Amino acid sequence: MAVYVMLTTLTDEGRKTVKSNPARIKEVNKEVEAMGVKVMAQYALMGQYDFINILEAPGNEAVVKVAVELSSRGTLQTNTLAAMTLDDFVATLQN
Repeated sequence: MAVYVMLTTLTDEGRKTVKSNPARIKEVNKEVEAMGVKVMAQYALMGQYDFINILEAPGNEAVVKVAVELSSRGTLQTNTLAAMTLDDFVATLQN
């Protein structure tokens, strides 16, 4: 399984939703997992992004599906990055 970092920024509508129903965030996590992507960790941030999500997925296609589905709702924007462990990174360079 591949690891991805998804940075999200709430839109005005997303901020209204989170303010009125903070538990909605965990409901969305269940929807993401139903699409075949595991939420390994999630943190709220202060700064340019509102949340960072560490995801595990079978591949790019699954993460694209999640990103498009979530952003199409109009409540957030995503920035998704593929990630690898440092051990995998070093091994790749040594081969």
